[in-house]
Amino acid sequence: MFLLSDAALYNSFTCGSIWLSRCKVIYYTFFSWMYGFVGSCTNLAMVNSSWTQSHIEKMWKIPKLTKKVYPPCDTSGLQELPLGRSNKIPTFLSVAQFRPEKAHTLQLEAFSIALGKLEADSPRPKLQFVGSCRNKEDEDRLQKLKDKAIELRVEKDVEFYQNLMYKNLVRLLGGAIAGIHSMIDEHFGISVVEYIAAGAIPIGPRMDIVLEEDGHQTGFLASDANEYADAILQLLRMPERERLEMAEAARKRVSRFSEQRFYEDFKILQSYVFLSIEKRLILKIGGKVKDWRE
Repeated sequence: MFLLSDAALYNSFTCGSIWLSRCKVIYYTFFSWMYGFVGSCTNLAMVNSSWTQSHIEKMWKIPKLTKKVYPPCDTSGLQELPLGRSNKIPTFLSVAQFRPEKAHTLQLEAFSIALGKLEADSPRPKLQFVGSCRNKEDEDRLQKLKDKAIELRVEKDVEFYQNLMYKNLVRLLGGAIAGIHSMIDEHFGISVVEYIAAGAIPIGPRMDIVLEEDGHQTGFLASDANEYADAILQLLRMPERERLEMAEAARKRVSRFSEQRFYEDFKILQSYVFLSIEKRLILKIGGKVKDWRE
């Protein structure tokens, strides 16, 4: 009798769980529709990245009214760093909190693959992870990452820096030949902007801000461990002159993320909004067009 009651209770919770799950699906479907409907009524949508633009255009369905405005990033100090790098130990830098969506393990696996394909007489590179831990879960994740490095037998080539002071981060940025970023579906990757400002060639996911500048390549795009590994190898085999040219082209893109550029773009689009509202407030009365200000 006890077992039967126990089973009934379990089934009751299961049914309740299924019912709650269906309610959640209905709720989120309705909320998504409302979100899209309200967004479609806007005069203008400003987004901060290519990924956000794609998301908003899909949800709100107003592509002509969706404009990209990069947020202001003060990187003046990083731009003063020299573009030249030491050839003794090529360094790859990864700056991100130790959160699961940052995909640090993918970077570690890509680095391991690249080392396995690297010529024996080439300088052995280093991979430096810099990030902060918010809680015990992040600290455990960092430890697992260290264990993974041992498993891949690259622990001597990988360094971990937790809660590093900014001045020390700047020093590492100034010595890195490249910066790795692997989070997908991200609104805006500030670390990528810091890479290009400091002269570190960015290696990032597709739909990121690593785009050509005046027809010149500014970095590498990748989607899996093998593609990241290929990008790492290309940089290691690249002549210093070519790397400097790419770093210089990438640094030119930093102006797109300056405070001045943000204010200019914002003012232009703000004027467009006011003009659009003004046109809508012109009333047609008795066959005549009457301005709302009269």
